[in-house]
Amino acid sequence: MAEDIVIDKTLFFDRLSTFYNAWKADKRSGAGVFGGVGSIVILMGKTDEANAFQKANAMHFWLLGYEFPATLFVFTVDTMYIVTTAKKAKHLEPLKGGKVPVEILVTSKDPADKAKAFSKCIEIIKVAGKKVGTLPKDNAQGPFADEWKRAFADELKDMEEVDISPALSAAAFSIKGQEELVSMRNAARACSGLMSEYFVDDMSQLLDEGKKITHKALAARIDAKIDDSKFFNKLAKLPPGFDPQQIDWAYGPVVQSGGNYDLRLTATANSDELHPGIIIAGFGIRYKTYSAIIARTYLVDPTKAQETNYGFLLNVYDAVIKDIRDGVAAKDLYNKAIGMVRAKRPDLENHFVKNVGAGIGIELRDSNMILNGKNARTLKSGMTLYISIGLTDVRDSDSKDKKSVYSMVITDTVRVGETGAHVFTKDAGIDMDSVSFYFGDEEEPQKATKEKTDVRSSAIASKNITKTKLRAERPTQINEGAEARRREHQKELAAKKMKEGLERFAGTTGDGNGEAQKKFKRFESYKRDNQLPSSVKDLTVYVDHKASTVIVPIMGRPVPFHINSIKNASKSDEGEYAYLRINFLSPGQGVGRKDDQPFEDPSANFVRNLTLRSKDNDRFARIAQDITELRKNALRKEQERKEMEDVVEQDKLVEIRNRRPVKLPDVYLRPPLDGKRVPGEVEIHQNGLRYQSPLRNEHVDVLFSNVKHLFFQPCAHELIVIIHVHLKTPILIGKRKTKDVQFIREATEMQFDETGNRRRKHRYGDEEEFEAEQEERRRRAALDREFKAFAEKISDAGKDEGVDVDIPFREIGFSGVPNRSNVLIQPTTDAIVQLTEPPFLVVTLNEIEVAHLERVQFGLKNFDLVFVLKDFNRPPIHINTIPVESLEGVKDWLDSVDIPFTEGPLNLNWGTIMKTVAADPYGFFAEGGWSFLAAESDSEDSESEEESAFELSESELNATDESSEDDSDFDDDASAEATDEDLSVDEESGEDWDELEKQAKKKDRESGLDDERNKKRKR
Repeated sequence: MAEDIVIDKTLFFDRLSTFYNAWKADKRSGAGVFGGVGSIVILMGKTDEANAFQKANAMHFWLLGYEFPATLFVFTVDTMYIVTTAKKAKHLEPLKGGKVPVEILVTSKDPADKAKAFSKCIEIIKVAGKKVGTLPKDNAQGPFADEWKRAFADELKDMEEVDISPALSAAAFSIKGQEELVSMRNAARACSGLMSEYFVDDMSQLLDEGKKITHKALAARIDAKIDDSKFFNKLAKLPPGFDPQQIDWAYGPVVQSGGNYDLRLTATANSDELHPGIIIAGFGIRYKTYSAIIARTYLVDPTKAQETNYGFLLNVYDAVIKDIRDGVAAKDLYNKAIGMVRAKRPDLENHFVKNVGAGIGIELRDSNMILNGKNARTLKSGMTLYISIGLTDVRDSDSKDKKSVYSMVITDTVRVGETGAHVFTKDAGIDMDSVSFYFGDEEEPQKATKEKTDVRSSAIASKNITKTKLRAERPTQINEGAEARRREHQKELAAKKMKEGLERFAGTTGDGNGEAQKKFKRFESYKRDNQLPSSVKDLTVYVDHKASTVIVPIMGRPVPFHINSIKNASKSDEGEYAYLRINFLSPGQGVGRKDDQPFEDPSANFVRNLTLRSKDNDRFARIAQDITELRKNALRKEQERKEMEDVVEQDKLVEIRNRRPVKLPDVYLRPPLDGKRVPGEVEIHQNGLRYQSPLRNEHVDVLFSNVKHLFFQPCAHELIVIIHVHLKTPILIGKRKTKDVQFIREATEMQFDETGNRRRKHRYGDEEEFEAEQEERRRRAALDREFKAFAEKISDAGKDEGVDVDIPFREIGFSGVPNRSNVLIQPTTDAIVQLTEPPFLVVTLNEIEVAHLERVQFGLKNFDLVFVLKDFNRPPIHINTIPVESLEGVKDWLDSVDIPFTEGPLNLNWGTIMKTVAADPYGFFAEGGWSFLAAESDSEDSESEEESAFELSESELNATDESSEDDSDFDDDASAEATDEDLSVDEESGEDWDELEKQAKKKDRESGLDDERNKKRKR
């Protein structure tokens, strides 16, 4: 055994617990998949390459991540026993003391030691019950296995043996976890890349040049390509962290042509020569012990009958893929396929394959999950299958040789989803244009219509011209079958969203104007007369900063006005007198851009302004300035109150007292605490996390009950490794409010120049640079392991509150601008995030109502993505300037997570749209809901000169820019509190810069609208 073997203890116990939970649940329910066994025996003999990956091997890889030859597993309902040699036992020792008891029985070459261990296992099995689960179909070989078999036959001959392999498939191997799915997707993409980027080019060039080669020799060339790390590193679909050293063959490669075909996975390449006609290529690749498989049929100068049959095979394939989803029985998939064959092509029924695939994962083919007409097992979300639709030994009616036969097959690796299948190997096209090849010097078949000829010509003109005569149509365009399935799925999601909207808002009337109604907030300057300042006896204007009040003498009495009733104050001079004008807030005058000031009784009589005269010019100037400052401070406090109103006081953190808490040292906090930037440590306590700063004993507490999402982002292609906590309600860090808390550590260290070191004389720069790169990779991997393990410990500690660690999928990420800068946006299982640069982006998927793709039109290099949230009072979230190369990937991702999306060529006015939706949500859905977005996407007519109901009209634009009668520089909006302009400017002064800028923008909008209309008229 290698010394660097490290078993993932957390993963081991998670999977072992899953297995035991399924076993115990089966016992309680009496479902019978475990057959009522009291114990289970998994025997592993010596390594046998010919019979690799039987159920015993799969169990070893699933639990341990490695294969331990000559090892015996015995499971009882409360303990796992492992019998193995001392050398292997030292790697298993760390597994003791976990959630499930694990006992290791060490043997040696001494027969007595082995007999003693076997005897103990036999006693354990006898005590556990009369039924024992075994793997009768596994063929374990070697001295260790033979001795156990003899002991079992002698001592346990009265026991009833039950085949436990169906239970292992159901409880352990069928439903894949996140890491397993990532490995399978990587294996599948390696398969797709090898097929489309290497085999097709190599095969077409050989046929094009007329070179003779055997199937076996061509398969050997593909076989050798797996060792070409540079090839796999250049494949665009593979993630940056893909390790070509981890891949191996799971099946094949196999190439077949010329009438001699075998579609079984046991087939091997023969020594016949490669012939034009029907060419079948298939192989399977294993990545980190998880397999994916692909097979394609290529038609070289096909006959009309061959094209017809392949087209029918595509229809059957599409029908089967469409039916794959959670809750469907395995036999239904086969029955759907054979039903189509019987209904439309009964002549092909005897040639159709006997099953349409099977389960795949650690095992290349799960014999308990074969998709035939008898298997009643139900598909569940997270299962992985290979789908293989084929015809065998079909006689070619159009061929001159009446004895010639051919076969066809389409094989893909897929994942079962909640509402549909996700095809992992879709990058290698299966449509007719992708797999058809024609000899360009020969006359094109007359059957081709002008439209198809045009398509073919464009394909050839792009890049599909080979050196001499063979021309092929490569998958340079979108897979039409996948696009059709996505379109159909989107229609279903849109209909579902419409139904949900009507049910959700039935009986509601909205808020009337699309905005939450504000309540009048009562204010009071003084409760009693004796609280008035003593200086009011002088009957002069007095500004009381403490009570936020202006006291004005009216008819010989001091009258207080609270600052919340005052709009602004200004001072002007006329002759020898100074005039102080105080403007009050009143209904209908329009405060800034929004008339949102609530009043207790809007129908009452209001004083609009008050003017006072004095010869004391300087005093009135000070009073005007004091009122302005008081009003500004009042607005600032109100804004701070609004910002902090959703900050709730957290419960107290319950610290761990009886032991030391689990800690992660040397991490930085984002957003940082005030003061010097120094690393602190994160501790896991009973009900939350505590970040402890080494300075001034400051700390930040995050309770598990307030955690909405927990993310771990590795440092691959990044400068930092991150644990990110997204909160349900914001907390204060220092004086800043935040809903996102990060614990980070930098992944790079300062590099030192070793010039002058003695080693420099003997080891040159390239070697040292390579050694430094290796060390950097090791350090990054260790950093990722440390942070990931800590994130999983956080998840374990907060599992009662539903805290679960999520990892972004970098391979399906895309660049965009959610705030100020262009960053990488990465989907996760439950959200879409940007965690590298502040301000961070975290959008929870189940909070998204619909997505809309803006500026999707020919010629533009970028498009925008808008997420409309289910809470219509929240503004939509925009991700701008996404490269158009990511368009199909974004659509695929949105469709895969069941988010309905639409697309259009223009940017919409979302403020007006959401105001209309919130005003009457039930009426909005009753009139078609979000279908107006799809209507705009589907037809050019919607972009006509008629104004959309959701865009500002010319009159509205004018109304927006008009000033109210008492307008001033002061604005009661959120932005006003930050300005330090002089608010006492006289109302009759000329237009300021803001007003001029508004008018310029209005003219730009008008001219832009005219340009757009002119373009449409030309079209």
